[in-house]
Amino acid sequence: MLKKFPVHRIEDLIIAREDTMNHFALTIIGRDRPGIVAEVTEVLYQLGCNIADSSCTLLGGQFAMILIVSSQEIGGKEPFIDAFSAIEQGGLSVFVRMLKPGGELHPDLRGEICMISVYGSDKPGIVYRVTRELSTRRINITDLNTKLVGTKDRPVYVMMLEALLPEGQTEEDLRAIMAGLKDELQVDISVRSITPVEL
Repeated sequence: MLKKFPVHRIEDLIIAREDTMNHFALTIIGRDRPGIVAEVTEVLYQLGCNIADSSCTLLGGQFAMILIVSSQEIGGKEPFIDAFSAIEQGGLSVFVRMLKPGGELHPDLRGEICMISVYGSDKPGIVYRVTRELSTRRINITDLNTKLVGTKDRPVYVMMLEALLPEGQTEEDLRAIMAGLKDELQVDISVRSITPVEL
């Protein structure tokens, strides 16, 4: 007589596998040089980690990288600390935090996405005033980048900001809000709606 084994749907197996995953947030920062990304990802590969989400940029002369990684085998921060010790000796700082269950998931953000671009002479308060206006109207910032470009004699401050409009607010409302700041801060501010791209 043949034994009957339970049949599992592939979806159930995937969910069960995800339930056993631990997720970690890694922050890496240090003076920029070629090869940092390759060194970091090699360590994660050797640890058997999967990179779920990542972002990296240059902040002044510093390279900054944030990653969300997952592992079934690693249950705490210690293996990362040991594995990245050689990289830290090379001048990078590595910070690790274990996420609570669900902390790795993308939030279900609904609403119109707008891009706000700010250009002008560098002065204190530009980021604060723009983000404060958005905060008071419950407009969620989903991405923000700032750069100082131009020349040493004529620096230009650039801010690119992605914001999610709550229900009841429109691109025209946001454009009117930014028009007031444009005069107050003496900068150029533009607003445009963007369509998310599904990968």
